[in-house]
Amino acid sequence: MTKAAESAYEVATPTYGYVADKEALVKRMRRIEGQARGIEKMIAEDRYCIDILTQIAAVNTALEMVAFKILDDHVNHCVKDALASGDKAVAAEKSSELLEAVHRFTRTR
Repeated sequence: MTKAAESAYEVATPTYGYVADKEALVKRMRRIEGQARGIEKMIAEDRYCIDILTQIAAVNTALEMVAFKILDDHVNHCVKDALASGDKAVAAEKSSELLEAVHRFTRTR
């Protein structure tokens, strides 16, 4: 098979907006995971309830910041590219995804 024929059969791997920050996001998620384990330990050790609630609020805030970063990257990569493509169906699909994500995200408040 020729190189041209081989490349015709290759499937493009999609890249997402957060890819450039993937390593930092994974590190942040690991820290959040550690924070959650710390809360579990606080409960097991019968720590003061307000201290536990403070840590839970910190984990929630940290997760929200990760979500905002991924949402921002989605808008500036996936949605932007879909709109720029000129393909109305793809643009509508990404716009709908975005609105659903925003609604899902804001329902948690």
